[in-house]
Amino acid sequence: MIRYFTAGESHGPALSAIVEGLPAGVALTEADINDQLARRQQGYGRGGRMKIETDRAEVLSGVRFGKTIGSPVAMVIRNRDWENWTTPMAQFEDHAAEVQKITIPRPGHADLTGFIKYGFDDIRPVIDRSSARETAARVAAGSLAKAFLKQLGIQIGSYISAIGPAAEAAAPASLQALLDTGAESLAAEADKSQVRMLDPEAEAAAIAAIDKAKADGDTLGGIVELYITGVPMGLGSYVQHDRRLDSALAAAIMSIQAIKGVEIGPAFDNARKPGSEVHDELFAGGEKGLRRETNRAGGIEGSMSSGQPIHIRAAMKPISSLVSPLRSFDLATLEAVQSRFERSDACAVPAAGVVAEAVVAPVIANALLEKIGGDHMAEIKERLDAYREALRMRFGG
Repeated sequence: MIRYFTAGESHGPALSAIVEGLPAGVALTEADINDQLARRQQGYGRGGRMKIETDRAEVLSGVRFGKTIGSPVAMVIRNRDWENWTTPMAQFEDHAAEVQKITIPRPGHADLTGFIKYGFDDIRPVIDRSSARETAARVAAGSLAKAFLKQLGIQIGSYISAIGPAAEAAAPASLQALLDTGAESLAAEADKSQVRMLDPEAEAAAIAAIDKAKADGDTLGGIVELYITGVPMGLGSYVQHDRRLDSALAAAIMSIQAIKGVEIGPAFDNARKPGSEVHDELFAGGEKGLRRETNRAGGIEGSMSSGQPIHIRAAMKPISSLVSPLRSFDLATLEAVQSRFERSDACAVPAAGVVAEAVVAPVIANALLEKIGGDHMAEIKERLDAYREALRMRFGG
């Protein structure tokens, strides 16, 4: 099964990732990884760090002649900003006497709790590891699983439906046509927008809202709409809590920094409706075969994939590092003070969509491998094709 680990600090020498369990024979190019890293760096409202870094992954192992070989893939992403932090983030030389300790925590950040949990006398280690800079390594790791899934006809894409007060009134008319082509078409269309929105009016309102937040020294959150297309029916299971697909997907999304809410499909809207307006009616036979004509369940029923596009909505809170400070206190003196500002973005919601695409990819890949097994691409593809054909023969389509 695929699992990955990341290491590195925001202002350290580099970020790194190790991806274990990827089957042999997955075709990869440098662009499969680096294009995703570039997407993560885009978006209106990003801060000065994105002007410094040009993220590229250096693959150190696990790939030969453009294909995975079944062993762990190790990658490193160098931090160009490291040259400005060699003293504050020195690894072995003791520069503690030269570096001013950070003792004022930011409300809404990991600062205070991390400081206490790990027994530090300086918040800097908390800032550097809890930073969303770490998601660059996760995007690199997830890009491998995305490439694996795409070669099996499964695509992952996202767009942004709300940033602060700017929100799309309804799902864009173009959404279904894009999903019919595949979720990567949806992502490509969203990427044409500075805020990854599909509605030009919502885009203009979002840009204006970000400009106002920046002028006010404030930040904005928003809502990510994530879709996964081509997922066969029956991934996941209802028999144990830790095999439920919706649970694993929700956990992956909630692991992203600043994500505070997740729902499968329009779950919260559904909660206010009667069952007759929520559940997707079932049909079989004919040219269309086994099908549902609506997707109110968001592509998951009974904690298993239904064969429809999986739809996940994620709520990202505003970033907690504000130019206009909130009230806090000094951990060294316990005196009331204004919170400090750490270089940050005014809005990172567009990037959060790219990160969300990356973190769900290993979840879907593992659910697929659990279902059909296999150690190399030819074997996996043969088994998946046979499973899909068996469904078609039984139910039509």
